[in-house]
Amino acid sequence: MNTILFDLDGTLIDSSEGIIKCVLYTLDFYGIKEPDTAKLYRFIGPPLSESFERYYGFSHEKAYEAVQKYRERYNTTGIFECKLYPGVEKCIRTLKEQGYRIGMASSKPEVSCKRILEHFGILPLFDDVVGATFDGTRDKKSEILKEVMHRWSHIPKSEMCLIGDTMFDVNGAKELGIACLAVSFGFGDVKEMKEAGVIGVCDSMEELPGMLKK
Repeated sequence: MNTILFDLDGTLIDSSEGIIKCVLYTLDFYGIKEPDTAKLYRFIGPPLSESFERYYGFSHEKAYEAVQKYRERYNTTGIFECKLYPGVEKCIRTLKEQGYRIGMASSKPEVSCKRILEHFGILPLFDDVVGATFDGTRDKKSEILKEVMHRWSHIPKSEMCLIGDTMFDVNGAKELGIACLAVSFGFGDVKEMKEAGVIGVCDSMEELPGMLKK
């Protein structure tokens, strides 16, 4: 295994503040009041349009429109309302020194992923960054991973491992036949991910290089 693919939200960054504020901004536009902000953590991970449809009954067309409204606030303010989890930069630098190829596979738009990594000064540590497209043609985790495999077609999927924090990561990796290692400090259900057959669960970024060696 020589190629490590990182999810972004809930794996490398705690993006909850920005995402929740932007969802509230969007719901307010449609006259929807959500007093229980804890419910909005469900928006972290899956494609936004799917969440607006599933949790607020939006039609496919209205959900697409809602994502554009969400991005009004997100692209100017919400994108940087986040923080790196402890030990992220040191972990990635260690993996690079050990000879791993480092990529990103996120359901967040690719441009946004690059802006965030650049904001924290770690974009140069990544060999490639693969994210969603703004038009929705590539937003599911399996579609993101297919694009990774297209760009890195010379690398066997047996050499790849996805590091993620939710079942969207686990299921996407499973669909493509890629190993998945879960982190316990993100937004997913650790018990559910264990039962789904992840190769391990990492409790901190400091642990990751050692776990990958095993």
